[in-house]
Amino acid sequence: MIWFALLRGVNLGKRTVRSDDLRAAFHNMGFADAETVIASGNVVFSAAAPDVGTIEKALEAHFGFPIGVVLRSRDDIAALEDSNPFGAYEAGNDTKLYAYFVSAPIGDRLAGLHSIDGDFDVVRIDEDVFFTAMFRQPTGRFGSGLDGVDKRFKGVTVTNRNWNTIGRLLEKAAKF
Repeated sequence: MIWFALLRGVNLGKRTVRSDDLRAAFHNMGFADAETVIASGNVVFSAAAPDVGTIEKALEAHFGFPIGVVLRSRDDIAALEDSNPFGAYEAGNDTKLYAYFVSAPIGDRLAGLHSIDGDFDVVRIDEDVFFTAMFRQPTGRFGSGLDGVDKRFKGVTVTNRNWNTIGRLLEKAAKF
C-alpha cells in the first residue's frame, strides 16, 4: 500500500529538515522506496501498516527535535481529490486553498469556527480533514483569522497543505 507522511512544522525557523536527510531517515526506518515531495515535509512510501508513533520517534532521534506526523494512504488522498472539496473556489494570486490534515477525529474542535468575510472561508469539515479558502489581506497575508486554529487540537497533530501540493503528492505516488 502507498502512504504519505505529512510532517508538521518543519523548515520553520531552526527546524530545518532537508529533503535528502528526510529521505535517508525513512530509508533507515526500513522504507527503502521512500521519496520526498517538495521541501515542505512530505514523504511517499510503501508499507503494509506503518506506525505513526514509531515514525515520530525515529524522526526525533534523527533530527534532534519532535516532529508530528499525519499518515494518509494514497487511496485516501485520491478520494479527497476526487471529492472536489473546493467546488467553485479557484486558487489564484488572491486566493489560496488549503487542506488541514488531523491525526484524530476532529469532533467538536472546530465548533464555533466560522468564515470571516474577505479573510477566510471554512469550505468543508470531514472526519479528520478540513478545507479552507484564504484570501489576501491588505498586509499581504492570507487568512490571518485562522491564526491559532491549531490550538484547538491539543495533543493532536494537525498540518496543512496547499491544495496544489495534493496533486503533486498523487503524481509522485503514481510512479510507485
